[in-house]
Amino acid sequence: MRQVAIYGKGGIGKSTTTQNTVAALAESGKRIMVVGCDPKADSTRLLLNGMNQKTVLDTLRDEGEDIELEDILKCGFGDTRCVESGGPEPGVGCAGRGIITSINMLESLGAYTDDLDYVFYDVLGDVVCGGFAMPIREGKAKEIYIVASGELMALYAANNICKGISKYATTGDVRLGGIICNSRKVDNEYELLKAFAEELGTQLIHFVPRDNIVQRAEINKKTVIDYDNQSSQADQYRTLARSIDGNQMFVIPQPMIQDRLEELMMEHGMLEM
Repeated sequence: MRQVAIYGKGGIGKSTTTQNTVAALAESGKRIMVVGCDPKADSTRLLLNGMNQKTVLDTLRDEGEDIELEDILKCGFGDTRCVESGGPEPGVGCAGRGIITSINMLESLGAYTDDLDYVFYDVLGDVVCGGFAMPIREGKAKEIYIVASGELMALYAANNICKGISKYATTGDVRLGGIICNSRKVDNEYELLKAFAEELGTQLIHFVPRDNIVQRAEINKKTVIDYDNQSSQADQYRTLARSIDGNQMFVIPQPMIQDRLEELMMEHGMLEM
């Protein structure tokens, strides 16, 4: 069983990228569980055709500790097993605790079965919070992929995530599998992301072009694979899925200092002085 965590700046398209990649893997016959690690609980919505799944934390609050696996796990596209960790009420408590509680609950209920090929963790934002770093810190996820774009803040967050990976890699098996570019159509984006990945010592595992079919599929509460499996964008997610499935390059990243990150942006014409 390969346990994969997807990180990246908030709003960069982690959940969309994760669900479309999972759908492509499921289409190819892989058995997958997706654990949403975002209080918004939107990591499995497209796989479940828009169903707002009750989260682990909400279930525990409403029903207490005596729950069954089927109370928190639903089957979606391609028999993908879907779980949403959830979070505390707004303004109360630590959202990162939801991830810890959810994963511990899944383990105790026997969700991590031998027939699974993959477990994907879709994790909120940056790794500045120990709760959100839990899949890395506790060795739950061995493979990390970072979704980024050619925008400075997306690269800043990706670089910061690499600092967290480097920290935990010294005492565990966690490794960076690559950078996924979810394109925003900024100038020289492919060249910038390729150089950024190489600077970190990793690879640009796939460049996902921007296509409005992604938004149309989301409006219809589906992944692109489910909405229009003959589209060129569906093939892009299939290529990404194959790249992850066959990936052999796992590294301890070498994060750069802020000045070097800005130099890299300038080298590719992204910043003006």
